[in-house]
Amino acid sequence: MSPLSKAALISLLASTALPTAAMAQDAPAADELPSDIIVTGTRVTGMRAADSAAPVQVVGTQAMQAVGQQDLTQVLAQSLPSLNFQAFGGDTANLTLTAALRGLSPNDTLVLVNGKRRHFTANLAVLGGSPYSGAATTDLSFIPTNAIGRIEILQDGAAAQYGSDAIAGVVNIILKDQSSGGLFTVTGGQYYEGDGETASTALNMGFKLGDRGFVNVTGEYKFHNYTQRGGCDRRYLTLDCKTRTDINPIDAAGVEANPFYPRVNTINGDAKYSLYNFVFNAGYDFSDAVSGYAFGSYGKRKAYAYENYRRATRVSGTTSDGEKVYPLTAGFNPQEHLDEEDFSLTTGLKGAVSGWNWDLSLTYGRDAVALYTIDSANPTLYAQEQSQNADPIGLQRDFYDGTLVNSEWAVEAGVTKDFEVGMAKPLTLALGGQWRKDTYAIQSGEFASYFGGGAQSYPGFAPTDAGSYNRKAWGAYIDVAMDPVEGLHVDLAGRYEHYSDFGKVWNGKATARYDFSPAFGIRGTVSNGFRAPTLAESYYSSVNVGPGSTFGQLPPNSAAAKLLGFSPLKPEKATSFSAGFVAHPLPNLQITLDAYQIKLKKRIVPSAAIFGSLGSSTVSQAVIDALIARGVSLADATSYAGINIFTNGADTRTRGVEATIDYTSDFGGDAKANWTLGFNYNQTKLEKIYPLPAAVVNTAFSQTTLLDPNSIDGLTTATPRVKVIANALFTFGDFSVNLRETLYGVTHQRTSFSGSGYGSPGDGSGYTVLRIGTSVITDLNIGYKITPKIRFDIGANNLLNKKAPTVPLVAHPSGGVRPANGSNVYNPPITFTPWGINGGYYYARATFNF
Repeated sequence: MSPLSKAALISLLASTALPTAAMAQDAPAADELPSDIIVTGTRVTGMRAADSAAPVQVVGTQAMQAVGQQDLTQVLAQSLPSLNFQAFGGDTANLTLTAALRGLSPNDTLVLVNGKRRHFTANLAVLGGSPYSGAATTDLSFIPTNAIGRIEILQDGAAAQYGSDAIAGVVNIILKDQSSGGLFTVTGGQYYEGDGETASTALNMGFKLGDRGFVNVTGEYKFHNYTQRGGCDRRYLTLDCKTRTDINPIDAAGVEANPFYPRVNTINGDAKYSLYNFVFNAGYDFSDAVSGYAFGSYGKRKAYAYENYRRATRVSGTTSDGEKVYPLTAGFNPQEHLDEEDFSLTTGLKGAVSGWNWDLSLTYGRDAVALYTIDSANPTLYAQEQSQNADPIGLQRDFYDGTLVNSEWAVEAGVTKDFEVGMAKPLTLALGGQWRKDTYAIQSGEFASYFGGGAQSYPGFAPTDAGSYNRKAWGAYIDVAMDPVEGLHVDLAGRYEHYSDFGKVWNGKATARYDFSPAFGIRGTVSNGFRAPTLAESYYSSVNVGPGSTFGQLPPNSAAAKLLGFSPLKPEKATSFSAGFVAHPLPNLQITLDAYQIKLKKRIVPSAAIFGSLGSSTVSQAVIDALIARGVSLADATSYAGINIFTNGADTRTRGVEATIDYTSDFGGDAKANWTLGFNYNQTKLEKIYPLPAAVVNTAFSQTTLLDPNSIDGLTTATPRVKVIANALFTFGDFSVNLRETLYGVTHQRTSFSGSGYGSPGDGSGYTVLRIGTSVITDLNIGYKITPKIRFDIGANNLLNKKAPTVPLVAHPSGGVRPANGSNVYNPPITFTPWGINGGYYYARATFNF
């Protein structure tokens, strides 16, 4: 092994890193070695992860390279026991998947790039009953793994240090900064089922910028194809996929003529997407005292996700001569299509003067999501147009639904200085401030997309949905780090922020660590924090039209919400405690353990379904009036109509324990083994549920609480309480084998016929528990260096093809059986399965260093 490779391995072992997917590579340049010197969670220069008073894990480039699906969300989920990823999303949430730390909302994790706040996606996840509902955080897919030098994950509340969102922790992505050489990778793979074909290629290169600077650039292209899971559509086919004899003959003929027959309903599966990314990182030393830096990214994504199949008779018209016309004789499979553009740029200056280190930066980020409903139809519009013509006419199939835009400006300034005050080490003082402007806009779609009931599956944004909203915030912080005596480190931080839409917030944090010896130290933190509601949560408005249902997402900061008794969103308030130890009982062994508690007051949660009508019965006239006031047509609401809303609806308490063990074995020569074990346990309990406003309460229909069992479980039990990652990396000569076992604890969620998150008032069916038992997933990567510069890898994620459990079939009050969650597809996968719904995935990768 080369000296540089040995240095990289020693550096990883000395940190609290969890390199759960490490693989041997060619030795990188010295300036891109995975380092145990961290910049996250502390403002002390030269702090090692192993010496941190707060738990920090480091994921290096080797760990990233051994994950089959080269998406940053997948990389983190397969490396960190405390992080879980969203395997499947409904509607447009399937187009932008996300991840969460410590069982909390994805919005409670702050994402930084090179220490600077990264902007949010504009595509809000609206998923009743999902633990990921309301997610409008950073889209990690726009940061290619080839551009990353390392990732530092602070698993501790840090709002006093970084501001809003840092309740569960902080993910700081450090971009590569080498000034020469490069890396080119080509990867291909697919699921064992023969679908979900994936291809990606990425090029990273470093260049000198004159004699005193560098620029590092990365380009990436990725493609992923559809997957389909589950059986046949229960509405038109039997359990064994035979066309039902009791349905309309026109619909029966349409089902059999559909190109996907017999599995005509393709809603359960991955979206198809193509993604282009470009990232750069640059720096230049103007003098020995002043440096400039800049980094940024541009990404372009097109994605497509199928919705429920629509029968042939769903769209019909009558000519002016009275002839009945069905223009879509095979029925149709509508899709939601996203055309997204993501941009970010940070520029800054930093330097030193009179012992003060200073940093001044400007950041702008923007995410624009144009939405379309394609291969669909607007039944109301078509019927009107056909009635004015004697001959059958064509109909519009593709609709522009509107555009969501999120943009953020941030100006940051900070200074730090070390003072000799007679302590064991110099005292570090940091001062700084930040000014931000956030903007969120909804641009309405074309008239045909929202007229009447709108385009089937996803009506466009009507003018009543449209609007542009912004807020300004400024804050100031102070941070003092000191070592009063040898072995004791104390860090005190305080922060004040003022938001134009809800006022001021004060936060503080105290962190301490004491090392009894080089082999053992204890650490702990206490802090309070906050999360400002995203503008998307506050103002997003949309309508979802299903077969027989109409549900509107009501903006909590709207006049209609106020009439129903809901208040504008306020910030979440958090109080956090943690305590743990770091031990080095043997030269090559490190153990960390940290216990934590996070209490959230006024947590922003999605409500359960709040019904306006069920069939011909009125549940809440106020809800019906609110929908009509928003310009929503109820023509399709033959089964039910209602609203969902985000609100400060609950107080929660999350308790957990995180632990890591890292050990290396040297067998002599080039034979080594690196053993790592990561463990996370957390449990979230609801301490308070805020009341449902009186205007929408109806005891006769059991509409009495803000959260139903499904949404309660989405917050508390739909993600695993236990996650364990055991990893073994073996290297011998030019070969490496990486074996990873991930154990997921039990997850469960109650559901009802009316659909996940829609509750079941008045139907008497109760709830069925969807349960996923303890499961172990095996990942394997085998690598071989063909030459010193060329490496080939093959591997599999979920090697043993562990399938997602399916939703059970239960008797329905109206007769027959159907999936317990109301799905239109027999045997659909349980979508909150923590390792995903698609089964085993195999891949091959070629890596070229130069």
